[in-house]
Amino acid sequence: MVRDGEITGVVLSAGLGTRIKPLSFDTPKPLLPVCNKPIMHYQLEAMASAGIRDFIIVVGYLKEKIMDYFGDGSSWGLRIRYIEQEKALGIAHAVGQLERHVTGPFLLFLGDIFTIHRDLGEVVDTFHRKKASVVLVVKKEENPEYIKRNFAIQLGRGGLVKKVIEKPRYAINNLKGCGIYLFDLPIFDAIRRTPRTALRDEYEITNSIQILIEDGLRVYTSEIVEWDMNVTVPEDLLECNMKALKHLYMKNMIGENVSLPSGTEVVNSVIGNDVMVSAPIRISDSVILPGARIEAPGDISGSIVSSRAADWRCA
Repeated sequence: MVRDGEITGVVLSAGLGTRIKPLSFDTPKPLLPVCNKPIMHYQLEAMASAGIRDFIIVVGYLKEKIMDYFGDGSSWGLRIRYIEQEKALGIAHAVGQLERHVTGPFLLFLGDIFTIHRDLGEVVDTFHRKKASVVLVVKKEENPEYIKRNFAIQLGRGGLVKKVIEKPRYAINNLKGCGIYLFDLPIFDAIRRTPRTALRDEYEITNSIQILIEDGLRVYTSEIVEWDMNVTVPEDLLECNMKALKHLYMKNMIGENVSLPSGTEVVNSVIGNDVMVSAPIRISDSVILPGARIEAPGDISGSIVSSRAADWRCA
């Protein structure tokens, strides 16, 4: 367990979610639900379970929605502060906004990555035991396409990270970064020396980490993730929900104030709050987002349905 006040929890949630539109038109991507709970809710719960009580959320797009949902954290027994990233210039730029607000190590999640993982205390233990400047949460990934969507990691002697490669064209091995980082304060010095990249014209946090490695600071990994998804397109959100249902050993999950007429069949699906189905249908392997109204006949299979009538995304 982390001692209160020792480590600050951070979530980056400022992104536009362009590729997951139309689902992100009125919902910031970190608030999109997995089994009727926002992605970012899981992240704060995981950090709180590890004993972290002080949080900073970096907001931008639709920031009011995030601030309304989490508030000041007092209802959870937490303290939540908000920092606005006014320009979307990359993860390193977002992390740099924290420098005036933290005085010690901080555990950081990317707000659009859903993970199923073991206790975060293992990450903290590695940080202290190895006297690390950075601990990267990793996973052995058998699908090279998922490595290309994140970053690759090459290890050297003694388990030290030798190299990190952002969105590699070719996977050098099967070790992938999972969007969870434990940083100490030297990361800010590295960020100030991080140039914009030609790849995305952004300040990449992987370049900042590589600067620390080349300076001789200790960067280690912690392999606690069992499954993860960088939620980029609607199909990713569907896959997260299906995986979470299975992980929870549930056949279905149905929210509150849901109207399902007699004869409706729900199979391996998640139905959010305030959903109304007008006529008996079969819903299978699907996610019905909160507030959706389903009036047209016809079964729904392998799809996401939102409160916007035209927002159907089939896997």
